Amino acid sequence: MSDVDVSGDRYRAPALDKGLDILELLSEQPSGLTRAEIVKAMGRSPSEIYRMLERLVARDYVVRSSGGDRYFLSMKLFVLANRHPPLRRLVAQATPKLDVFSRDSRQSCHLVVPERAAAVVVAQASPMDSWEFRVRVGARLDLLDTGSGHALLAFQSPERRAETLGSLSDPDAHKRLAAMTAELDQVRAAGFRIGDSGQLLGVRDISVPVLDPNGDAIAVLTCPYLGRPAGEACDTIEEALARLQGVARELSLS
Repeated sequence: MSDVDVSGDRYRAPALDKGLDILELLSEQPSGLTRAEIVKAMGRSPSEIYRMLERLVARDYVVRSSGGDRYFLSMKLFVLANRHPPLRRLVAQATPKLDVFSRDSRQSCHLVVPERAAAVVVAQASPMDSWEFRVRVGARLDLLDTGSGHALLAFQSPERRAETLGSLSDPDAHKRLAAMTAELDQVRAAGFRIGDSGQLLGVRDISVPVLDPNGDAIAVLTCPYLGRPAGEACDTIEEALARLQGVARELSLS
């Protein structure tokens, strides 16, 4: 059988089209769809949809809910897009600004981007000082247990937050995220988050979003603030916040 379609598209790839149709369908459904709903929406047989869904799940483009009855689009397409020049440009643009922030404030800072149910550190800067605290580039941070994660969730659209919820396989995580809604709304209203580190005692995390034109976070800047004696550079957390907000404004697309 020829793969040339003279009546429409020049070349046909039915299996590829089927997979892309599923991805496009799920991209419009923040609450996900059951397999039966996908079958009905696409007008295809249950067996061929089942096989395609299983492949998309195996390749991490689609995730199942914890009960296994609903399917959601994962963040993999977003991650693939971030491997493209835009992420490299963001890191290249951010790195010198983070270096200036760390030098002038004598505080460490890092830049994170979302990846499914985690935040990934893509850039980091530390002061030229005897003491420092830093997070390594490439580290995966829990969205529910870190300041960076809370800020990313707070500045996600309802649709993006639903996608994140779909990628959380732990039922307890779903309950925790639901319980955090009021806190996340407060963070979004304030425009930043300051809170105790969930990893180290005595550290206060300052997290500020880097925004897209719609006001959603494409990344988050976090400074794990360490107190310094009065009179030294950036000796108040408010000053560190103001400096970090300035960097975020320069990087934001809004």
